Amino acid sequence: MIIAVDGPAASGKGTVARALARHYGLPHLDTGLLYRAVAANVRAHDLDPAIEADAVAACDFDERLLTDPSLRDDAVGALASIVSAHPLVRSALFQRQKRFAAQTGGAVLDGRDIATVIAPDADAKLFVKATPQIRARRRHTELAARGDTTSFDRVLADIRVRDTRDSARSTAPLVQAVDAVLLDTSFLSIEASVRRAIELVEAQVRRADVQA
Repeated sequence: MIIAVDGPAASGKGTVARALARHYGLPHLDTGLLYRAVAANVRAHDLDPAIEADAVAACDFDERLLTDPSLRDDAVGALASIVSAHPLVRSALFQRQKRFAAQTGGAVLDGRDIATVIAPDADAKLFVKATPQIRARRRHTELAARGDTTSFDRVLADIRVRDTRDSARSTAPLVQAVDAVLLDTSFLSIEASVRRAIELVEAQVRRADVQA
């Protein structure tokens, strides 16, 4: 079974995807980490994330980089939003994601274009969202817990900029797939969000079985 989970930054899609992977005993890939690794590589080699050739050169990174906790930093996330807009970067990482989705037994993948580009034939598709203010509050709380003093207003502004960039890019923009089910986590706890996600996946799988 392949489960595709898409949504904007700090919507809760990663938490939902990891919980679904545990529930169904499936491997999980946070595809955003791939772009964050590229972004970190760009920064480490003093390259320009806005220049496509520089960003493509940074796609050749050591797999161990994916376990680096610094990839979760907001600064890396901002750079990742820039490099991910380059068509050649998305192309360079495309096959890696396709292979993960196609492995025996299935997988859970979360990102911005899983249901629309990476796994359009996924057995279940979720689009997770929350209001910008709530997403900014969540991200601000995470940053504060790590000792980051970035203001809430700055975090909210960054969220809005990333939303616009992700939705407006020419290649694989952030958009809800026509057959994806919406999960709004704005006013749901983590536990409630996960329960609802499982219910939605189960409903999609049952519907597919009936149609088959």
